[in-house]
Amino acid sequence: MAKAVALLSGGLDSMLAIRLLLGQGVAVEALHFVSVFDCGATDAENCASSQRAAAQLGVPLRFEEISAELLEIVKNPKHGRGSNMNPCIDCHAMMVRRAARVMRLVGADFLCTGEVLGERPMSQRRDALGMVERDAGVEGLLLRPLCAQLLEPTIPEQKGWVDRAKLLRISGRCRKPQFELAKALNLGPFPTPAGGCLLTDPGFSARMRDLLKYQPDCTPDDVRLLKVGRHFRLSPAVRVVIGRNEGENHVIEELARADDVLIEAASHSGPLALLRGPASEAELIQAASVTLRYGKAGKLPSASVRAWKSGSPREEARLIEAQPASEEILDRLRIAALEGKRRRDAGE
Repeated sequence: MAKAVALLSGGLDSMLAIRLLLGQGVAVEALHFVSVFDCGATDAENCASSQRAAAQLGVPLRFEEISAELLEIVKNPKHGRGSNMNPCIDCHAMMVRRAARVMRLVGADFLCTGEVLGERPMSQRRDALGMVERDAGVEGLLLRPLCAQLLEPTIPEQKGWVDRAKLLRISGRCRKPQFELAKALNLGPFPTPAGGCLLTDPGFSARMRDLLKYQPDCTPDDVRLLKVGRHFRLSPAVRVVIGRNEGENHVIEELARADDVLIEAASHSGPLALLRGPASEAELIQAASVTLRYGKAGKLPSASVRAWKSGSPREEARLIEAQPASEEILDRLRIAALEGKRRRDAGE
């Protein structure tokens, strides 16, 4: 019996690809990659859909963390980026290369993905599919069951491990063939089709560009902070992140470093803010002003905030009086707005 390692996102395409292999008697071990660029707020949330999919398919599931390696690709992608910060070709090649290591480790014969020719404009063009195989060093060993009949026969097909006639020829962005196949296979429930990578999101990409511009040596933990709150840049070295709800306040507090300053309104309910960077006294007051704008004190002429070093007791907080920031100031400091202006000025 042939064995395959299949990349499983938890979405419909990867589930269908695995189901097609199982239907031909191929043993499948599923592999899910976890990164800080996944849309979920936590790793557990990002893994949940793939766990449900693997359980429904009845296949073993393995996880691999790729945040650090993917961040280095984001910083300097060999094949460029899509319309936002997404280095899709390089990212896919890296994942396939990592999957090939697992293939050798578990004694599998080939790899499988749920890719569909032409479904994604950057990474699923015919030439891009070839680039991924060449860069990953797996030419001929990567089977794409949903569109296999539109591509050159792979080694699994040539050796008879799978029957090419029972594979599919789906192409393009229309999802109707997948939905019909899922219904015929009694496969469900499955997630609504959606992009699972934050690097395709314009708002997140603006924050990512800003981070790379001012902190090119950033780490995955720096990226995690980009996933929550409202972000403002006070200077090249100083920025503020303000929680939008209680859950984000907790995440911000957990991600705070020893040299960060935490800020909250002293006498009114409101968000928690994180001030990162060597802030001057003027920037500390400015951060307090922005924080007040998003709480119950936002309509007052002035109010007090507590500011304390991360890790220190709140009781040791310093009281600062400030005026809530105006909308004009917020728009001027908001990172997405700053990035948009920079790109317009550069004619991008």
